[in-house]
Amino acid sequence: MNSAVAWDDQRIFLAVLEEGSLSAAARRLGLSHPTVRSRIEALESALGTVLFTRSVNGLAPTETAEALRGAARAMAMASDLFVRQASSAGDAVAGTVRVSVPEFMGIEVMPAMLARLRAAHPGVRIELSLSNAPADLLAQEVDVAVRTVTPKQAALVARKVAAIPLGLFAARSYVARRGAPDSLAALADHDVIGPDRNRIDLAFAAQIGGGFLRERLVLRTDSHPAQLAAARAGVGIAVAQVPVGDADPRLVRLLPEIDVAVLETWIVTHENLAKVPRVRAVFDSLVDSFGAMPRGR
Repeated sequence: MNSAVAWDDQRIFLAVLEEGSLSAAARRLGLSHPTVRSRIEALESALGTVLFTRSVNGLAPTETAEALRGAARAMAMASDLFVRQASSAGDAVAGTVRVSVPEFMGIEVMPAMLARLRAAHPGVRIELSLSNAPADLLAQEVDVAVRTVTPKQAALVARKVAAIPLGLFAARSYVARRGAPDSLAALADHDVIGPDRNRIDLAFAAQIGGGFLRERLVLRTDSHPAQLAAARAGVGIAVAQVPVGDADPRLVRLLPEIDVAVLETWIVTHENLAKVPRVRAVFDSLVDSFGAMPRGR
């Protein structure tokens, strides 16, 4: 094989590997389909091996391609980190900070917090990664993370900022039409929105019982924002973070004496980044914003 393999070719390889097709990788990278195809072919020629085979579901990675996934992903994270660090201007609170946050918080909670952050630090630019899977802070895949599980790695700097209750919510139109349950058991007689295939969420829903058993759900989706959007539209009853539900005049909290769970929330960064001005500014701003969140009625 040739000893020199361009990073651009590795980047294209990773996009095809993660997207599963040349066309999807082309859209992700902003390239043409023929360009992606020719670069993959050139990479295979340089490596002297086949990386992908065609299948009914698109492109199937070979064992060689799968073996290269970790190295290519590490290169991508290193490249992203290089760009973020290069965006900083010395000790100024300026440059790019990549923040990982659970999907629901990223859509329903973070926008107002980011507006306050931008007002206080206009030189900071945010890359917002919405995922319920924890980002790899040790590899500095992101600079700051909002987590709802307790960080345990010694190399991380973490601050617990909130214990957010989860409650049951429905649209006012739904309550006017169907009434409100007077107990968790009564949910079995109502239209309930809940998870689809996420095992953790399904186990949580089963603990609530009643109408939250999977076979009883009128709408199943693993997207928490989609669950709340459906509740707002009057489809049924959903679990939501109490401060978010209470702040929405379209929604009514049901069984308000019951918190179905509490999300302990942490702001986390790597110890190597904790004193970097732009990262510290984002970390401190999120700590303050989450600390000021209402705890619900």
